[in-house]
Amino acid sequence: MRRQGLLSPLRWVSAFFLLAAVVLLAFQLVVYSRIRSTFTSGLMIGGVPVGGLDRQQAAQRIIEAYALPVELKYGDAVIHLNPSVVDFQLDTESMLTAGDMERTQQLFWQGFWDYLWNRSSTPAEIPLRSSYSEARLRAFLEDEIAKRYDKPPESAIPIVGTVNFQSGKAGTTLDIDGSILLIENALRSLTNRTVSLPLRQTEPNRPAFQNLQVLLKQTIDLAKFEGLAGIYLLDLQNSQEIHFAYQQGKDISVQPDIAFTASSIMKIPIMVSVFRRLGDNPDEETMKLMADMIDKSGNEAADWLMDRVIADNRSPLRIGEDMKILGLENTFLAGYFYEGAPLLAVVETPANQRTDVNTDPDPYSQTTPTDIGMLLEDIYQCADTGGGALMAAFPGEITQAECQQMIDYLANNKIGVLIEAGVPDGTKVAHKHGWVSTNGIINTIGDAGIVYTPGGNYVLVIFLHHPEQLVWEPASKLLAELSRAVYNYFNLPE
Repeated sequence: MRRQGLLSPLRWVSAFFLLAAVVLLAFQLVVYSRIRSTFTSGLMIGGVPVGGLDRQQAAQRIIEAYALPVELKYGDAVIHLNPSVVDFQLDTESMLTAGDMERTQQLFWQGFWDYLWNRSSTPAEIPLRSSYSEARLRAFLEDEIAKRYDKPPESAIPIVGTVNFQSGKAGTTLDIDGSILLIENALRSLTNRTVSLPLRQTEPNRPAFQNLQVLLKQTIDLAKFEGLAGIYLLDLQNSQEIHFAYQQGKDISVQPDIAFTASSIMKIPIMVSVFRRLGDNPDEETMKLMADMIDKSGNEAADWLMDRVIADNRSPLRIGEDMKILGLENTFLAGYFYEGAPLLAVVETPANQRTDVNTDPDPYSQTTPTDIGMLLEDIYQCADTGGGALMAAFPGEITQAECQQMIDYLANNKIGVLIEAGVPDGTKVAHKHGWVSTNGIINTIGDAGIVYTPGGNYVLVIFLHHPEQLVWEPASKLLAELSRAVYNYFNLPE
């Protein structure tokens, strides 16, 4: 009896602890059940921590995290893009379902046991699942950003009263395709929601080609030139041309073109005709005459060369015949250069039959700005590509190498004035100039050449005529200024 009495308190204590254990177990089960009803601790859905949250709370947190605007930077401008503008949507249902699977994939009692022993495992991270409208993003970039912030380039403009140009300004253009990828990544990021938009620099264009014609006329006006100026310019890159005749503020029709005394510029057609008949192995004396005719502008060399190669008592007339084959009907030579040479023929052309304008062209030697400009283009194309009108008109008679020789001869004609005076030192100018002085009085000055420049090659022909007298200094200076204006246009300052 005494032994039973002694054990009773122990039984009560044991029962108490057993009951406590059951209560504690029940309590832990309740707590674990509540925990198990929420997402696993440490779980990340789309980079957002949702551990301990239920589905509704987790969905709200994810939506709020990705609803923040994306900051777009266009230079110094900042634009905020609301994700809803591009129909950015989260697939929260599928992400939460994946989170539920992460939570429930462990058996209840196994999980409870791990919970009791405070054993935890790192849950897998659920990747972001989202979509957006690329079409709406592209429209936003085009309509709200590019149209508002893109800056077109500003072309260079002439400096008033000079033949120089003020530098143009580069523009900026939004790289839309490059921007889309960057913004797409920012919409799906929690930490990098700022995008510096990629921009392209757009270089300024040259002013419109025809604006150069305005500048050339202004240059003539500023020089107070009272005579007639005939100008032909050809851009050898794209075949754009400017051709006008101008006198005391008025345009003179160039249909047909105006006939000018060709003087020594006629030696370009002579050179072409001679090369046509030269053959494969010209002798040294012939080539020396060619060099003297161009480089030294030798009239005797021109006469001897025609007699030596063309070998016809009407050799000068063959020059005009060759030019007609090339379609240059206003260019001819009707006699030799030596003093007292007979006029072999009276040549009528569309140019010298005009009655509205008259430069009193020499009946022995005439051309027009267009004719001699087109002939220089033919030589250039032949030398550059081995094609063009010379090859077509005289197949098998003129070679590409011979055309390059022609340009070399013309480039050796260095006088330092006229077209050459309008370009920087070292610029290649393949040209022939000419003027006629009668009793010390000059009425016509001309220069025709191919100018090679970093900004593009071009053909430039300029004739100046005054019925009474061209004073050399102002006339040659004007021709140089016109040449400088063209060079500056093709080589705009940066």
